[in-house]
Amino acid sequence: MAITPNVLTGLTPTIYRALDVVSREMVGFIPSVSRDASEAMAAKDQVIRSFITQSAGAVDIAPASASPESGNQTVSYVDMKITKSKMVPVQWTGEEEKAMGGQYSPILADQFAQAMRTLANEVEADLAQLYKKASRAYGTAGTTPFASSIVESAQMRKLLIDNGAPLSNMRMVIDTAAGANLRALSNLTKANEAGSDATLRRGVLLDLNGFQIRESAGIVSHTKGAYTTGDTVGANEPVGETEIAVASGAGDYVAGDVIYFGTDTAHKYVVKGATTSVITIAEPGLKVAVSSGTGVTIAADYTPNMAFDSGAIKLLARQPAMPSVGDSAVDVMVVTDPVSGLPFQIALYKQYRGLHYEVGLAWGCELIKPEHVAILLG
Repeated sequence: MAITPNVLTGLTPTIYRALDVVSREMVGFIPSVSRDASEAMAAKDQVIRSFITQSAGAVDIAPASASPESGNQTVSYVDMKITKSKMVPVQWTGEEEKAMGGQYSPILADQFAQAMRTLANEVEADLAQLYKKASRAYGTAGTTPFASSIVESAQMRKLLIDNGAPLSNMRMVIDTAAGANLRALSNLTKANEAGSDATLRRGVLLDLNGFQIRESAGIVSHTKGAYTTGDTVGANEPVGETEIAVASGAGDYVAGDVIYFGTDTAHKYVVKGATTSVITIAEPGLKVAVSSGTGVTIAADYTPNMAFDSGAIKLLARQPAMPSVGDSAVDVMVVTDPVSGLPFQIALYKQYRGLHYEVGLAWGCELIKPEHVAILLG
């Protein structure tokens, strides 16, 4: 059935009133990460290959009769997919609408708001789970950061810079406990010191040390693996190594665990995966060499606040696909949240003495540059 245009036009104020509510939800990751409209046009579960060039070494120039045979590189990549295509239904019958009288439109607006909120929160939660693919960590597990100063933001900046991350689009997404600590710091709430009364009067989190700071309700606690203590490194491991041999069984480590070697608490690494004899960490690997026999310490449970370059995490989001000639929907419209950028699709299906609305979204996300992502332990 061909789509009849403008059926939803009369509901536009109701829909945008709902969108206004959703745009104020705490979705810190969605507006902070990179978006690619062309890649988002891929079909669900279609592989999208994102190529990543590696650092290159310099060599001495030596005059010769022919150009040198050098400069070959192996270009790595990360595969991405749109993995989810979901909708939230809203259904009304004629009798139900009549019973509501003048409350129908406000109730419908709230239903649309809840539907978009559900989808936005799931996208946010998917992005928050990418902490398991980060490179390194800073802070104390189980201790909320920014308790007395903003030193953590300076240290996270140092960590990312040491990993080679660009400085132009740095983001930090924290949970509400860390946000509360920031809002309580006197040097941020004193207008003469902060240069603004935005934090004191409106609770706005100001930029810190080059980071745009946002809060997220999608951050959840990480529960460490079952391994506790007594593990040791099984071989001498050089700087840059990502696969660390261990003498004891490593099967009880889980992705997202934070570990350090010996007494070197300045360099904490995020476990990407583990087998019975090898712990894998993300690029750029070890920052200092580790000797055979060095003890492995696993951090306690923690809250994974994240600092990253926006280009290190990609979000693919689009409206769910329909056939080119349309389906049985009598009208479809797309509303884009100006805060998160999510394109919510609203479709109307007329039924026998009833209406069926769908609020839909298709998306996928991936961390493509682990060395440009780090965890601030909370």
